Amino acid sequence: MKWSVEYYETKNGKMPAYEFINNLPVKLRAKAFKELELLEEFGPMIKMPYSRHIKEGLHELRIKHASDIVRVFYFFFVGEKIILTNGFIKKTQKTPKKEIEKALQYKIDYEERFSE
Repeated sequence: MKWSVEYYETKNGKMPAYEFINNLPVKLRAKAFKELELLEEFGPMIKMPYSRHIKEGLHELRIKHASDIVRVFYFFFVGEKIILTNGFIKKTQKTPKKEIEKALQYKIDYEERFSE
């Protein structure tokens, strides 16, 4: 079974994860796309060091290239969909709470709009 990766889109048409990934430096962006392919291939079977569950069905894709560390949040949705919400460049040990909260808000919004 192949999963499909999709970008969360806000009501006003913004796609935070898409914009974030496409603004990364070239080599980091290439690494991100490579790991997104792994995510598509393995879906919920993907584990550390590539992915980690955060909370409430929210996961982070862990991308590292040289000294750069990037995180992209995602969740699984009905129909073998993986929805990417937002991302950030990691500068501290702990994942910033505001980034997690933003991702959870996007997840709730998506589920409210697209659940049967």
